[in-house]
Amino acid sequence: MLKQRILTALIMAGLFLAGVFYLPQPALAAVFALLVVLGGWEWSRLAGWRSPVSRGLFLLVLMTVMAVLYVYCSLASEPPREHIQPVLGLACLWWSFALLWVKSYPASATLWNNRFMCSLIGLLVLAPAWAAAVYLLSFPQGSLLLVVMVLIVAVADIGAYFTGKTLGRHKMAPAVSPAKTWEGFWGGVASVLVAGVLLWYLLPARGDHISLLAVFAVVLSTSMASVVGDLSVSMVKRECGCKDSGNLLPGHGGLLDRLDSLCGAAPVFALGVLLAGW
Repeated sequence: MLKQRILTALIMAGLFLAGVFYLPQPALAAVFALLVVLGGWEWSRLAGWRSPVSRGLFLLVLMTVMAVLYVYCSLASEPPREHIQPVLGLACLWWSFALLWVKSYPASATLWNNRFMCSLIGLLVLAPAWAAAVYLLSFPQGSLLLVVMVLIVAVADIGAYFTGKTLGRHKMAPAVSPAKTWEGFWGGVASVLVAGVLLWYLLPARGDHISLLAVFAVVLSTSMASVVGDLSVSMVKRECGCKDSGNLLPGHGGLLDRLDSLCGAAPVFALGVLLAGW
């Protein structure tokens, strides 16, 4: 199983890097949209929709929300700050509520355990993350920024996994994800701090106006948001009795199982980069 997971991860990483650096922005935005829609199909099952028609209607709503964000934020050109910043801010606010729900689960399930609320959660998880990723592409060296965001999430996840395996004793959210520990969490934090120092030194052209403290703030908040994204989707899966969101990716489960951390991280990273003055 571990070999299968590694092989699948390497293939996904290769396809991601090829797409980010070789596809034009509109094509890459369309590819990201396709991935989000596939994740939305998996989410529709978690939300309780069973028939193809009802699941298709959920996808139609999701695509409509994405289209509205694309037009409103002018993601096809240069997104005006007065449009994109409130969207990113509201997305970050949503993840703050999600953290409270994760912390109080299973009691919080009484607030959201119905088809309407689960569908709304799916829209809030997926659509703003897609808009944030497309927005990053509008920056100078936007492809590099997108890779950096994914690396932060990966470093946090790998650091947490190995630290948790070695030192993990205290459960972080046993009702949601029994395997996650506080030791693993802090191992992930330490890993991204080291990565933040390396990133700052590898970007000397930006070092004159982006401080190391700002880099720390962005990478830390991004890594923590990725944990919230992972736990939030795990919470919904646990409530509906599903181990994985699907079986599209060998050794990894569904596509949503790989997007959950990125969905939490993308709006926070994009807002952090914007506020840091990149």
